[in-house]
Amino acid sequence: MTRFDGVRALVFDVFGTVVDWREGVAREAAPFLARHGRHDVDPHAFADAWRARYQPAMEECRSGRRPFTRLDVLHRENLEAVLADLGLDPRRIGEAELDDLNRAWHRLDPWPEAVAGVTRLKRRFTVAPLSNGNIALLTAMAKRAGIPWDAVLGAEVAQAYKPRPEAYLRTAEVLGLRPPELCLVAAHNDDLRAARAAGLVTAFVPRPAEHGTGQTADLTPVEPWDAVARDFQDLAHRLGC
Repeated sequence: MTRFDGVRALVFDVFGTVVDWREGVAREAAPFLARHGRHDVDPHAFADAWRARYQPAMEECRSGRRPFTRLDVLHRENLEAVLADLGLDPRRIGEAELDDLNRAWHRLDPWPEAVAGVTRLKRRFTVAPLSNGNIALLTAMAKRAGIPWDAVLGAEVAQAYKPRPEAYLRTAEVLGLRPPELCLVAAHNDDLRAARAAGLVTAFVPRPAEHGTGQTADLTPVEPWDAVARDFQDLAHRLGC
């Protein structure tokens, strides 16, 4: 008997685990930067700079210094800060253009095997995101990419950002499950560590290209997670799907 014998649902970290955020944001940033005369800015570096503000922005909410604020709003604020760092005045760029670039996070492509893998896993388990993304973002992403979630759960469900324990526990509660009946699938060891502390089952799937060719973190599991797989197809095989 394994811990998976009692698991009824798999919930997935999304940014980096299900979708390739770096390539997607860079793809949409390239024409934006060109239109505004910044051919000298590497679109991948732009994506990295935008993403670098992700955790600090959420930490303002986690710490209580700011009320819970959905990720679309935080992304937009972070975008304006990154543009200002580049010497581009957001006030001189149309609201519609800024909003469209901000929705690059809604249009990210899944990793090559992700959709087929989730589809296989869905045969045995309920599948849903457990992401810091908001419901509108995750719904648009799933619709465009064909990710077959059984439910779309955004961070608004928990009113908390990972790795706060509420993010995991309230997700289990909403799905009508006890924590040991829920497994987090993630490419990030720290996310899995927090999920395990909340009582969830854990599955590690590495995404060694998430941060580009120079990635050094999360290449391997750092703890004995309940499952370790090469990708979602391999995870489906290991779980008998």
